[in-house]
Amino acid sequence: MEGKLYIVGVGPGHHDHMTFRAKQVIEESDTIVGYTTYVNLVEDLIQGKEIHSYAMTQEVERAHQCIDLAKEGKVVSLVSSGDPGIYGMAGLIFEVLAESGWDPKSGLHVELIPGVSALNSCASIIGSPLMTDFAVCSMSDLMVPWEIIVKRVEAAAQGDFVLVIYNPKSKKRVHQLQDTRKILLKHRKPTTPVAIIKEAYRDSETVIITDLEHMENYSEQLGMTSTVIVGNSSTYNFKDLMINPRGYKSKYNLEEPEIKN
Repeated sequence: MEGKLYIVGVGPGHHDHMTFRAKQVIEESDTIVGYTTYVNLVEDLIQGKEIHSYAMTQEVERAHQCIDLAKEGKVVSLVSSGDPGIYGMAGLIFEVLAESGWDPKSGLHVELIPGVSALNSCASIIGSPLMTDFAVCSMSDLMVPWEIIVKRVEAAAQGDFVLVIYNPKSKKRVHQLQDTRKILLKHRKPTTPVAIIKEAYRDSETVIITDLEHMENYSEQLGMTSTVIVGNSSTYNFKDLMINPRGYKSKYNLEEPEIKN
């Protein structure tokens, strides 16, 4: 039997936000591989399957085991929260396969199953913050030098992009978000809306609406499961929501039209 490798995005964690295809391939798979936290998100869907759970820092081992198991004839689902193609395992899997001389047309069947990323799930909770051009930056400098991340933040700030920030803070990494705030304040008003969303669509979900000036007041509540959304010059708050206008107001009358008899 020829094996298969599915790289599966399970979304934010709540099954209602998992795609039909993701559930379908998990059901088809006889083997599940993933970071322990992500495996636990689909615990009720993988009963009776062969399960390989890993710690956070074992990405390379995970990638090689997935590929080896699939080559042995297993149908493998490598599960990941959000979308595995956005700061996820998809890149590493394809890098390892490319190094091995894998042929996508005739070699091992590999399929990427996209999921709802944190930028989608978090944005949906706080209104419509991503209606115009936006940039996404991770504050993790484990793989990318901090100097490069600074350049990307500077470019996003100068370009007036809404900025979505992944991995804003960890126990050992605290200055990155502080530095990013200082860069943004060079180009944006202190009153620029900011949303901090933690554990989106999970039982422990928390949402904070603040602004650039006061963002640091909530630094203790930030972690690796938090996402920060910083508005641009057009973004405004409406009650507990962030709205980023698409531009309709400049072209159309948004008031309800009169009905003529």
